[in-house]
Amino acid sequence: MQQIKWPLLFFAFAAASCMIGIGIAIAERSAAGAIGCAIALVLVMGFGFKKKKKMREAGEL
Repeated sequence: MQQIKWPLLFFAFAAASCMIGIGIAIAERSAAGAIGCAIALVLVMGFGFKKKKKMREAGEL
């Protein structure tokens, strides 16, 4: 049985939340909200991939 990698799960939920936020901002016709969520999405996914690389190099994956 595989163990849950909590940091990676957190980044996945955060990225999904940013994607949902983009959809809501578009529905509300808020360009600033959509741009803010898009920037947050790029940052969250970048940190997530960085964390995954460090975990892989440390042999934790």
